[in-house]
Amino acid sequence: MTATRKAGILLATLLVPALLYLFLRFGTQNHYVLPRYLPKIDSAKGEPLMGIVTLPDGQKVTDTLYNHIPPFKLIDQDGTTVDQSIVKNKIYVASFFFTRCGTVCPRISSQLTRVQDIFRDNPSIVFLSHSVDPEHDRPAQLKAYAEKYEAIPGKWYFLTGSKTDIYDLAMHGYYLPTVDAGVKEGKPDETFIHSEKLVLVDKQGIVRGFYDGTDKEQVDRLVLEIRVLLDIYSKE
Repeated sequence: MTATRKAGILLATLLVPALLYLFLRFGTQNHYVLPRYLPKIDSAKGEPLMGIVTLPDGQKVTDTLYNHIPPFKLIDQDGTTVDQSIVKNKIYVASFFFTRCGTVCPRISSQLTRVQDIFRDNPSIVFLSHSVDPEHDRPAQLKAYAEKYEAIPGKWYFLTGSKTDIYDLAMHGYYLPTVDAGVKEGKPDETFIHSEKLVLVDKQGIVRGFYDGTDKEQVDRLVLEIRVLLDIYSKE
């Protein structure tokens, strides 16, 4: 084999991976599509409601209309009254829990600590944990719970308020089951029934995913889909 031929083979060996990378990086599109959830329903037809939607580039198209998480006014772990402005232009993860819960809540909160740490330095990502036991979970209890799970102030909010407001938000905003079973014999885990789901919400207030907060693999999928959303917004 001549030196020229050897040099040609070596050059091709070095160039092919580089060209393949450039093709994959700039010549293809990301086809990972992140769905939207909770479409508005046409009550007459029982079908998703269609309407005019404005795209990020200003173009108006006919598309499915989706429910948005409604406005809220609650109290955080610092005793501060907060509203939907804390998630304005943010991607956020919502959950429901209570501090006296000894079953699923510690597992969910531990997983959220892990997700928070992954996005620790990204101000576009925040977390909202709503107490379904607001009569007990006042700011002092929420503050201690937040410290236990190393919640970053201004990034992970633990929220309380009136039971009516929180339960209405859970059932009619996030479409998650929330029940006070009325058991009063010192068994809070049997009293308050709530979903273990984590809910991913985009900057427009539309739900983009539901995940079992006790399942590491599903929480890993949450992390991946947060990154997908970040990528989508970076291209707008």
